[in-house]
Amino acid sequence: MRTPLVSLLFISFAVSSVEPLLLGQQNRQNQQNQQNPGPLFQGPLNQQNPAPQEPAQPQPAQNAFNSMDQVRSNYVLGSNDQILVRAFNVQEIGERPYRIDMDGNIDLPLVGVVKAGGLTLDQLESTLTERLATYVRNPQVSVTVAQYRSEPVFFIGAFRSPGIYPLAGRRTLVEMLASIGGLQPYASRRITVTRRLEYGPIPLPNAVVNKADNTSSVEISMGSLHDQVNPAEDIVLQPYDKISVARAEMVYVGGEGMNRVGALELGERDSLSVIQAISMSGGLTRDADLEKARIMRPVLSSSKRAEIPLNLKQVLSGKSNDVPLLPNDLLYVPRNGNTVGTVLAKYAPYLIPTLISTILYVAVFR
Repeated sequence: MRTPLVSLLFISFAVSSVEPLLLGQQNRQNQQNQQNPGPLFQGPLNQQNPAPQEPAQPQPAQNAFNSMDQVRSNYVLGSNDQILVRAFNVQEIGERPYRIDMDGNIDLPLVGVVKAGGLTLDQLESTLTERLATYVRNPQVSVTVAQYRSEPVFFIGAFRSPGIYPLAGRRTLVEMLASIGGLQPYASRRITVTRRLEYGPIPLPNAVVNKADNTSSVEISMGSLHDQVNPAEDIVLQPYDKISVARAEMVYVGGEGMNRVGALELGERDSLSVIQAISMSGGLTRDADLEKARIMRPVLSSSKRAEIPLNLKQVLSGKSNDVPLLPNDLLYVPRNGNTVGTVLAKYAPYLIPTLISTILYVAVFR
């Protein structure tokens, strides 16, 4: 009986040592999960094995330029431009137009000859403010373009070189896009052209006339323009045409159940299906929790997101319809927590008494 007794004491000691270790592991795992629930978004999809980060909400896309005023501020003045100079509380200058001469200069009261050619509006305002400070305390100067030296076209948004450009002769849309460097990598693949009706409506069947502001506008696909699917879309530009492009719309994928997380560009699509998003992200991990996926959709006029439960098991098996992901949606797929380690830790309080009884029975009655 000595051997079973020694074995019994050893087994009791071993079990008493293992139990707190298992329970401690479970507690540490629970605390870690509470402190770091896992990233929702870890960066671009071309980043391999990204390091864990704090959960981050993807931000709505923003235009590179939000108003014509910002585009005008980048305009470079030149000879024959007519500018309107406003100097508040300076009677000698007041508010009057000045024509930039062939040397690029303007001649103003008090400050004399000032070099304006080659400067932007902001730069000229700073120069005039500095000159007037000799005569006036805290001068306030505003400069705008009253008449351009040539008939301009405006490129607004996510272009490589947005701004105001002179329309010299007959120029097509493709020619002007090439001359300014094309689009930014993050730009949408749809551009909008807006034209004053005094130059006639845009000669495309999908052009829309807005009589309220006397303009004609049309949306053109950069893909079809590049591939020359419809040569008529390479329209001849007219004076004061506004060509605008926004940032591309994105959907986002995140969670430890995805092989890759990041942003997916919608391109010319209005939406992206869940199955398409999973495929474009390299698929799901083996331990993805298919029944606890969810779509986090932005709420209008709010910083919050609505959570839409999604059973991927049903979708992937064809038992439920695929769901369209809209711009700025986040598809989140968590990892299944039922790994071997977590199962053992979870059920340790129930397994240990049974294990003790079995070992005691074998040790005593073998």
